[in-house]
Amino acid sequence: MAPQMNISPILASGAAISEKPLKGLRVALFSGNYNYVRDGANQALNRLVGYLQRQGAQVRVYSPKVRNPAFPSMGKLINLPSVRIPGRSEFRMPIALTGRVRRDLAEFDPHVLHVSSPDIASHRAVTWARKRGLPILASVHTRFETYPRYYNLAFIEPLIEAGLRRFYRRCDALVAPSESMAQVLRDQRMNYDIGIWSRGVDRTIFGPEQRDPAWRQGFGIADSDVVVGFLGRLVMEKGLDVFSDTIDQLVQRGVPHKVLVVGEGPAHDWLAARLPQAIFAGFQAGKDLGRAVASMDILFNPSITETFGNVTLEAMACGIPVVAAAATGSQSLVDDQVSGRLITPGAVRQFAESLRTYIEDAPLRAQHGAAGEARSLDFSWDRINQAVADTYLRLIRIKTAKSG
Repeated sequence: MAPQMNISPILASGAAISEKPLKGLRVALFSGNYNYVRDGANQALNRLVGYLQRQGAQVRVYSPKVRNPAFPSMGKLINLPSVRIPGRSEFRMPIALTGRVRRDLAEFDPHVLHVSSPDIASHRAVTWARKRGLPILASVHTRFETYPRYYNLAFIEPLIEAGLRRFYRRCDALVAPSESMAQVLRDQRMNYDIGIWSRGVDRTIFGPEQRDPAWRQGFGIADSDVVVGFLGRLVMEKGLDVFSDTIDQLVQRGVPHKVLVVGEGPAHDWLAARLPQAIFAGFQAGKDLGRAVASMDILFNPSITETFGNVTLEAMACGIPVVAAAATGSQSLVDDQVSGRLITPGAVRQFAESLRTYIEDAPLRAQHGAAGEARSLDFSWDRINQAVADTYLRLIRIKTAKSG
C-alpha cells in the first residue's frame, strides 16, 4: 500500500513560497548522471531539487558518485553502483539496486518515485515502487533511440525503442521538455499520460548585455566579423558532422565568417582536425558562458537528439538568431523565419544558405534575435518546476484514491 500522507496542505494553489507549500512531501529521484558530468539534463534536475527543497519537500537522489564531480549537487546524494559505458568512459551506467540502497529507500519512505534515465537501477527502482503502490513519474531528457545512428548502429534503433516503451509504460506518467517531444512519445506509444516539464533560462546570466567585444578580440575576432557559434558537449550525437559539413559549404561559397565552438567533450580533437580554422573557447560556465553566447552572432544547432534544446533557449535569451534542425525541442522554441530558421535535419545546403543569409543581412539578424529574446521571457524556472510538483501531487492523489 502507498505510504499515507496528508496532502491537503500542499494542494492549496497560490501559496506563498515562504509558507512551504510542499512541506511533508518526500521524493526519491533516480538519475544516471546527477552531477559527475555537466549537461543540460542534470542541471535541470538539480534546479528542480533545489526548488522542491525551497518549497519544503525532502528529496533524496540516487545516482553514481565520483571523486571529482562537475559541480556540487542539490539534495542528499546516495551512491549507486555503476560501470563505465564503453566508448563513452566519462559516463557511468547504474547497474543495481543493492540491499544498502533498498534499505535507504525504505528508511526514506518516499511518497513518489521520479526516474530520469532508463538504466538498470531505474528499472529495479520502478519494480520496487510498483510493489509498494507508489506513483512513478519518468522525465525524458534525451532521445536515446537516436544515438546508435551516430556510431553506425542504426539497425538496433527499433530494439532500443521497444525497450524504452517497456520501461516508460511501467511508469504512471511521463514529462517531456517540449510539446514536440511529447508528441514524439505519444506517436511511439510510450505512455498515455504525458505532460510538459519545460526548461527555463537564467536571466542574470543570459542576455544581450553580456556581449563583450574585448572578449571576442582576445580570440582574434574583430567587431566586424560575424560569428557562427556552436554550444554544447563535443560528442558526435550533437550533429558535429553536419555542423562541419555546413561550415565547409560556407567556405566553398566564399562567405566571410568566424566559427566559435564553446564546450568540451571526447570529439574535441575530431572537430578541431575537421575545422582547423575554428576558434575553440573550451568549457564555459556561469557568467563566462553568458558572455560567450552573447558574443556570438548566430547559433547553429544541427542536433536532433535534444528533447528541449537548452542551448537554443540560452542563445535566444542573448538576442541571437538560431539556425537549428527542425527536430524535437527546437521546434517548440524557434519560430521559423521570425526568431531563426528550422531546417530539415541533415540538409547541409539549406543550413548553409540560412547561415549565409544571416551573415550577410545584419538588420535581419538583429530583428530575429530580438524576437527570440522576447520569446525567451516566457520561461521562468519556478513556474516550470512547479509543474513537476503539481504532477507529483496529482499522481499521489490518484494512488491515494485507489488505495482508499
